[in-house]
Amino acid sequence: MKRDICLPAEWEPQSLVMLTWPHQATDWKPFLQDITETYVQMVSAITRYEPVVIATPHPIQVGALLGGRLPKEQMTKVYICHCKTNDTWARDHGPITLKERSSGNGGTDTNRSRSALTMLDFRFNGWGEKFQADLDNLVTRQLHADGAFDTAENGTPRLSDNDDFVLEGGAIESDGKGTVFTTSFCLLAPNRNQPLDQDEIEEELRFRLKAKRIVWLHHGSLKGDDTDGHIDTTVRLAPDDTILYNKCYDSNDEQYEDFLALEEELRALRTTDGKPYRLIPLPQPAAIYDNGGTLSDRKEDDSYERLPATYANFLIINGAVIVPTYNQPNNDKAACKAIADAFPGRDIVPIDSRTIIRQHGSIHCCTMQVPL
Repeated sequence: MKRDICLPAEWEPQSLVMLTWPHQATDWKPFLQDITETYVQMVSAITRYEPVVIATPHPIQVGALLGGRLPKEQMTKVYICHCKTNDTWARDHGPITLKERSSGNGGTDTNRSRSALTMLDFRFNGWGEKFQADLDNLVTRQLHADGAFDTAENGTPRLSDNDDFVLEGGAIESDGKGTVFTTSFCLLAPNRNQPLDQDEIEEELRFRLKAKRIVWLHHGSLKGDDTDGHIDTTVRLAPDDTILYNKCYDSNDEQYEDFLALEEELRALRTTDGKPYRLIPLPQPAAIYDNGGTLSDRKEDDSYERLPATYANFLIINGAVIVPTYNQPNNDKAACKAIADAFPGRDIVPIDSRTIIRQHGSIHCCTMQVPL
């Protein structure tokens, strides 16, 4: 039977989700209590559906905290590993995992071998050397060596060292059928893989991710995003050739024209079968600003920084989708409805993400799934 290797879609069965825990020595220090509560909520939500692996310099304290908040049954799904870390963005320093599967049975191989998963450990350099990342760049190999990714189904996944190439998990989206989406403004940004040009980077992506097609998007950069434009903040893939994307309805918003151009790009796209994608818009949250201590829905002066609030940064897990919300009832409700439409049969679990965006990410950025 013919077998192929591909980057699975996020909605395919998962073995676990990885988190990297916030602590006093990270940029979360001013909001540590609030962000810790958000992480507890994430662990509580995920472990109702699948296991969680947590990297932290303080495993005893994190274990005691979670043990006091989660039911015993859910705590059996929590694996805590000692790792020194710079920050918490598991999506970008966690493993990007390829899956070997049979092409003759719809990708469901009941005779998977122990080498079915290959974890690609790319270089993480703080989104183009903006932030210190030396410790985070070691997290994946430390977790792998500790057996954190071992599963009964796959044994120990193979670890592939890709430290010669910079790639963050938030920069790519896969449909599980060989097409990978990304943005030109992120992958061509300074201090990543220069002097490679777009064609050369595409060749690397095809080879390393076993991709058949790379779709480059050139519009839709979210204000306040310091990753240079990760695709998981604006465009997400869903089953049945569906794309969810940020749509800005306010013509006075500084992002309006850029997101309108993104929508036109997406309308012009075709699947490998030559068909248009099913497009589902997500409302762009009303602007949220941070003046260094207080959140506001108005920009008073230049000291107020716009935060990258987005509903596109949701996390798909087994049986559910965890959706970031921002205490904007109408927008929150509309986003949850749109995501439920894209993922029928899955529970929709909202989590308030106003604290997460204070460090310029959201729920998807905090997590990294490992396929089954």
